[in-house]
Amino acid sequence: MRKLYIIGIGAGNPEYVTVQAIKALNAVNVFFFLNKGEDKADLLLLRKEICERYIEGQSYRIVEATDPIRDLSIADYTARVERWHHERVLLYEALMERELGDEESGAFLVWGDPSLYDSTLRIIDQIAARGKIPFDYEVIPGITSIQALAARHRIPINGIGDSVLITTGRQLSASIPDNIEKLVVMLDGQCSFKTLPDQDYDIFWGAYLGMDDEVLLSGRLSETANTIETVRNELRNRHGWVMDTYVLSKRSEGK
Repeated sequence: MRKLYIIGIGAGNPEYVTVQAIKALNAVNVFFFLNKGEDKADLLLLRKEICERYIEGQSYRIVEATDPIRDLSIADYTARVERWHHERVLLYEALMERELGDEESGAFLVWGDPSLYDSTLRIIDQIAARGKIPFDYEVIPGITSIQALAARHRIPINGIGDSVLITTGRQLSASIPDNIEKLVVMLDGQCSFKTLPDQDYDIFWGAYLGMDDEVLLSGRLSETANTIETVRNELRNRHGWVMDTYVLSKRSEGK
């Protein structure tokens, strides 16, 4: 039976790849890589570098395919993502059927960890539910951008006895629960931290975490927000893409 590995490869640094992931890499016959365009070629090259660095004495194939583009004409966000996921289901299913032999193993290399704001597991679940191709699959966890961010800023994510909210920029701009002291924000292309009515937070921000182009900024949100937005826009214009994550920590009285 075909087998798939969904391998978390960490947040940008090849040295974030775990021993478990390396063992899985060396069991794979076919790697499926999505080409997201010239602007994001770095993401594809890093995956190839990881294979070249860690696979020993094992022949393997790399199959590239063009990633479907989200249809921005679909106004509803959920419907737009579901349509995009369906297109990925059909693409992944076709790749597996055409490129993966009955007794071979394939892999998708997921940035960060497959469980956190990544669609791969949902796509694979839908392919399995369709029942067209019999296969088994295994998930290998990876170091998230959250872990990398905390390590690079040398901060704990949670306060003593406090909860932590992991959310997106889209949700941040909607509301923040009153009892949350610490927030981790991902997928914020609009710098939603600037819209918070309460700016009394410290922010710990990072982009391209673990990569050569890594940038770290921190400070009081009310004093740092504009700088982060300017730097983020400059980085996006320079590279054509940007991956960033940040922590917001409620300031204590008198701090």
